[in-house]
Amino acid sequence: MFWQWDVWNSPDFLLSFFAGYFIVFVAIYIYVALALMAIARKTKTKDEWLAWIPIANFYLLTQMARKSGRWTWLLLAMFLPFGGLFVAAVGIWLFWLVAERIKFPGWISLLLIVPFVNLVVLGILAWKK
Repeated sequence: MFWQWDVWNSPDFLLSFFAGYFIVFVAIYIYVALALMAIARKTKTKDEWLAWIPIANFYLLTQMARKSGRWTWLLLAMFLPFGGLFVAAVGIWLFWLVAERIKFPGWISLLLIVPFVNLVVLGILAWKK
């Protein structure tokens, strides 16, 4: 009988797959936190370190857009069914306000919808003079 080794069900493969996924996730999280901190410095928003805390970065975004901290509660609607669409719309609107505040066209925030382009846009908003 011919023995066939199934790579996809191998514990080593699964462990390395999830380890790789975790490393990419952490790298993107660090990049986004650094970008939000840089944008907070550009807008002269205090407590820029909030970019590193998962829910607090929503609060930081509302402060950068000069909106009430109560908007953070609306951004937490992502935990509700179909809340993600609402959060995306509010998030884009807040980034629109932030972009205009740092002298970029507001429409650039619409590009945050596009995967991978959103990372480039955050970098442009954060580090372009």
